[in-house]
Amino acid sequence: MVLGVNRGDVKAIVLAAGKGTRMRPYTDDTPKGMLEFDDEPLLENLRRSFEDCDVDDVVVVKGYLSEEIDLDDVTYYTNEEYDSTNMVETLFCAEEEMDDGFVLSYSDIVFENQVLEGLMESDGDFVVTVDTDWQDYWEARYGRVDHDVESLSLEDGEVTELGVPDVSVDEIDGRYVGLMKFSDHGAELLKEVYHDAREEYDGREWQQSGNTFRNAYMTDLLQELIDRGYTVDAHEIQGGWLEFDTTEDYDKYQDWLETGEIDEFYEPV
Repeated sequence: MVLGVNRGDVKAIVLAAGKGTRMRPYTDDTPKGMLEFDDEPLLENLRRSFEDCDVDDVVVVKGYLSEEIDLDDVTYYTNEEYDSTNMVETLFCAEEEMDDGFVLSYSDIVFENQVLEGLMESDGDFVVTVDTDWQDYWEARYGRVDHDVESLSLEDGEVTELGVPDVSVDEIDGRYVGLMKFSDHGAELLKEVYHDAREEYDGREWQQSGNTFRNAYMTDLLQELIDRGYTVDAHEIQGGWLEFDTTEDYDKYQDWLETGEIDEFYEPV
């Protein structure tokens, strides 16, 4: 058994470089991570969630409107090429912070503390949070479950494939959340795989998304790990999180806060 990282040693790396174009006009002058939700910026919500779970070392990689992101007690890196790269390159702007195990989070999600606690307690070199009860949330969010979907296959608690866009709902065993954990050894392997793949695929299409390497998603890098024979474990949850992807999401969640409907999917602290 591969032991998870020790709570006192783990840090969190948050990816907050993107332009958030699908949330315009809210993101015209404000990076997505600084949009207010439940009376605080999304990034502050994340920082507080990490603090509540004894993860005090928080790293944020910013890019778009980087000067607008200025939280206390956070270490910053900047992806200066945020306009021409994507998640994987944003993460590796903070490569020097990846010598030990870490939790990785997107900046456009919020989650209940129990979601993070369960992830922290999970064993494995690579552990990805997967919502296996996502369809009710999707129905309330979009009015349908076959919108903005991507593949994710589970077998005996392991992720065996993920990241193919616009697939049949029948091909989805759970929803990728954008929250994951890497052990000390996993972080070293992640760096090795990244650099190997970059040397081979830089300038070319790579993995499930069909994007070039520099525009790759984290799901592409995770699939590369799987294809190389590494085990990517699933931390399975049943709700307890929200994703802020579009202006419709943002407006809907504000309405849910007012009506109390939000408690059905996520309970604010």
